[in-house]
Amino acid sequence: MKRIFLLIIVICAAITAKAQLPVSGGSSIVGKISGTVVDSLTKKPVDYATISIFKSGAKTPINGVLTDEKGNFRIDNLRAGKYKITVSFIGYPTKTYDPIETTASKPDNNMGTLVISPSAKALKEVQIVGQAPLIENKIDKIVYNAEKDLTAAGGNATDVLQKVPLVSVDMNGNVAIRGDGNVRVLINGKPSGATSASLSDVLKTIPADQIKSIEVVTSPSAKYDAEGSAGIINIITKTKNASGISGSVSGGVGTRQNNGNMNLNYNKNRFNFSANLGGNLTWPQTMTTDFQQTINTSAANQFNHNKTSSETKRHGARGTLTAGYEFNGFNSINSTLALNDGGFNTNGGGTYSITDYNDPTKSLEYFGRNTNKNKFSGFDWNIDYTHKFKKEGHEITVSGQWSHSIINTDYTNLFTAKQPSQLASNNGKNNEYTAQADYTLPISKTLKLEAGGKTIQRRINSVYDIYSVDSLGNNRTLDTENSNLYNYNQNVYAGYSVFTITLPKNYSVLAGFRYENTQITGDPKTPYASGENQQVLSPFSASYNTYVPSLTVQKVFGSNTFKLSYSKRITRPSLQVLNPFINRTNIQAQSVGNPNLAPEVSQTVELNFNTFIKSSVLNFSVYYKRTNDLIEGLASPITEIVGDSTVTGTRTLQRNAALNNSWGASFFGSINPIKPLTIRGSVNVFTYNPTVYAQYANFINTDAIKTQLQYTMFGSAQYLFPKDFIFEAFGFINSPRRTIQGSSPSFGIYAFGVKKQFMNKKASIGFNTVQPFAVNKAFNQNISSPGFTQISKTQFPFQSFGLTFSYSFGKISFKAPNPTQKKKGINNDDQIQGGDQTGGGAPVGGR
Repeated sequence: MKRIFLLIIVICAAITAKAQLPVSGGSSIVGKISGTVVDSLTKKPVDYATISIFKSGAKTPINGVLTDEKGNFRIDNLRAGKYKITVSFIGYPTKTYDPIETTASKPDNNMGTLVISPSAKALKEVQIVGQAPLIENKIDKIVYNAEKDLTAAGGNATDVLQKVPLVSVDMNGNVAIRGDGNVRVLINGKPSGATSASLSDVLKTIPADQIKSIEVVTSPSAKYDAEGSAGIINIITKTKNASGISGSVSGGVGTRQNNGNMNLNYNKNRFNFSANLGGNLTWPQTMTTDFQQTINTSAANQFNHNKTSSETKRHGARGTLTAGYEFNGFNSINSTLALNDGGFNTNGGGTYSITDYNDPTKSLEYFGRNTNKNKFSGFDWNIDYTHKFKKEGHEITVSGQWSHSIINTDYTNLFTAKQPSQLASNNGKNNEYTAQADYTLPISKTLKLEAGGKTIQRRINSVYDIYSVDSLGNNRTLDTENSNLYNYNQNVYAGYSVFTITLPKNYSVLAGFRYENTQITGDPKTPYASGENQQVLSPFSASYNTYVPSLTVQKVFGSNTFKLSYSKRITRPSLQVLNPFINRTNIQAQSVGNPNLAPEVSQTVELNFNTFIKSSVLNFSVYYKRTNDLIEGLASPITEIVGDSTVTGTRTLQRNAALNNSWGASFFGSINPIKPLTIRGSVNVFTYNPTVYAQYANFINTDAIKTQLQYTMFGSAQYLFPKDFIFEAFGFINSPRRTIQGSSPSFGIYAFGVKKQFMNKKASIGFNTVQPFAVNKAFNQNISSPGFTQISKTQFPFQSFGLTFSYSFGKISFKAPNPTQKKKGINNDDQIQGGDQTGGGAPVGGR
């Protein structure tokens, strides 16, 4: 607690001191340049024309926007000065306006109607079409503008992420960047407490129609939390900076899932308010699994074979309320409350067989049934206060957030023989408290300083009660050996500083350093009477320091950009992989955490090249990543007495197992071979080459010592037909992912969509289909090491057909966004998520 009080004192002192310092420079009020572009012949607005802004007389643009469907444009956050504006569009010569002036007394310049004339070759009858960019490349991130994505309509966040460059999503909804699953996902720059429990489930509750854009940060600077070796994904939801009342409704109905979304926005004078409610409901989906396990040790020579089928129903809802107020030009406050609720229920069963080669009399077949009810709910409440000083860009932001989530899992596993029948209740509670301060100071025109401090306090509680029952689910008896009560605390204290340096000849440098201290304690409780079968778990604690430098050097020449970056990241083990409790939910495939785990530490060097060629964008990068203390679950064969039976299977223990060196190359691009057609694609190829530590040599699959090549590929095409008809097709494929002991399944899908816009593009209706020519997809997983082999073959339905719709309403007038409302505030880029736990019953509350 002393550290928390000390941080609060430092923040308050900084605010007070800065508020009393004399200031220099002019007014901090910034303005805008706006206007409307129309065709000289038809007098109709020109949508999607490119507006570029330069310093008056300069040759390199400093910003740019596209006109909307009514030909309107605005460029915000401009200091007083003289500028040059150019207007360009296919079939029209570029038109230049110079100078366009804004002043401190009149910061807004409305240029009125800008008339552009077609070139001589374009005066014949032609169809003029255009579109906003889907992908943008910025100095520290890639931006995917999901609101321009046709086939995502009616889907959810997982569907959108499948099409984001460098991102891959597997069949269970687990997200990876460049093949690395240690990703931190934020929503509007802030974490959600629900995602720490079950990220894949939360993503399925966010309708695609709610998403404006997705940002991918592969080499985060020191101002980001050090957590997440692969990088950061930031999901930006839709909001409108407009005066008046506006809103929209959208949704989709299909054979696989149904979605709905509503938005309401109000902006008047210095007050703004928005509300959003979205939901997702899937139809029952049936999955079949063929599980084969061979154990060959001195203690057993056995073959286990399970054939099971399960039906899953999923639902989810998310709502947000956001309000902000500008007290004056220097002080503003914003707050957001996000509520989430969701879950899924599974019912299934199947046949189980055991073939004992040593003693055939012990071979048998039996049946099993299982039910699984999973529910999660909670809220995230944050508040941000920003104070701007008189010097432009000089500001401080103080933020706080409270995330609360509850995760409940109830399951019943009933067997007619061999395995013990169980009934379980698993209740997890997660509270996360964050305080943060960020300070920005433009020291000169060429040097900017950013610095800040932060603390995250996590309090996690997991109650896991298991009862032994008979094959009919009766005669409940508390199983003290397999029940578990665990408290887990994690405290993180951090400070950072980042310098942005603008050098001559269009060079710029982003250099930073971050320090983090992590303190972890695990406290197992024994609420039950002690007995011979009680698992004896010892408390554990850990404390470690992390030093995180970052560096990016950028060179811009014309429409080309080179970037060379270095970043260091860590992946902290969470409760799920630390808890030493043995999870025997699946008696033949048990798992256990390891309280002695150290964090993964990765270092990445990346060279990136980006270019714009007319309406096309191309991006290439090569990178090298070195990961120390790679965390993987290593399985080994076991034979143990459970009740009156001898059970043979595997137990997976989390280990710091290896050093991994990975080389990779990625490409993504967007081209327009003809005016109405846009083709997009991305490819990422990388290596998996672990050097397994000597103490784990006996776990090695022989293929693990070889360099494995892995890849992700994506492609899409969009065609704009006359009369506001749009057609789009896309597909992607991810190669199998290697581990030390085997591989996880490959995954790929394809989809088509068509949409018709009407009512001046305020409304639309569309049709989407995914996997129209195949009902199910097959996923095969292989794991092996000395003493056992394990194969899992799964069939899961992905085929779907659906209708989508959208409608926007309200009469609004645009205004410049509040310059104090930047993407600051809470950013908890945090924690390894742990493996997928299917079948129910894994202790939760700490994922």
